[in-house]
Amino acid sequence: MNVVITGASKGIGKAIAEIFAGYGHHLFICSRGEVALYKTMEELMTKYPAAIIKAKPFDLSRREEAKAFGAWCLEYGVPDVLVNNAGLFEPGSVHNEPEGTLERQLAINLQSAYHVTRAVLPWMMEKRSGHIFNMCSIASLDAYANGGAYSISKFALYGFSKNLREEMKPYNIKVTAVHPGAVMTDSWGDFDNSQQRIMEAADIAKLVYAASQLSPAACVEDIVVRPQLGDL
Repeated sequence: MNVVITGASKGIGKAIAEIFAGYGHHLFICSRGEVALYKTMEELMTKYPAAIIKAKPFDLSRREEAKAFGAWCLEYGVPDVLVNNAGLFEPGSVHNEPEGTLERQLAINLQSAYHVTRAVLPWMMEKRSGHIFNMCSIASLDAYANGGAYSISKFALYGFSKNLREEMKPYNIKVTAVHPGAVMTDSWGDFDNSQQRIMEAADIAKLVYAASQLSPAACVEDIVVRPQLGDL
């Protein structure tokens, strides 16, 4: 399969890239950070020589770059799986977060997925197959203190995912919203996870891969996964 993954240089995106690479799929990955992106590509190619992996840096918060990334992927074929994972977490509250926070959060957490999807969707619709995963969040489902613009943007991404799901049913294109709780990524810094209070990125990757392998008759619409001991 041709698998497109945004925000793939670290965290959940890298874990998803690794599991698909492990099964020998063709990967097309991007992130803003060029050094980390190419390092990830080299690691995966060394570990999984059967996989074909292509990488190119793009800043998906910019509409034209998001569209350019989609066009670059199409040069190699129509995506079978698109994982809109690029995202940014900035805690804050509506009443006092810095000016511009909402615009920045919407640009990367919502608009990047919107524009990348629109760039490749006509070809997926013509092919009448494919699976789109949108990396939402527990913050897409429940409001919480200090969620601010981040939670607003993730609620919006979930709305995008639900609308897209309905639109794509006649074209046999599946759409899945993924709602992870706390996952051990760079956002948690040097948090001591020795008590396994936070999930591993590989947990999310395994669920995404499993959902991508179902028969054409089945679609997982929502994946909700939380730490065993509950949300932090």
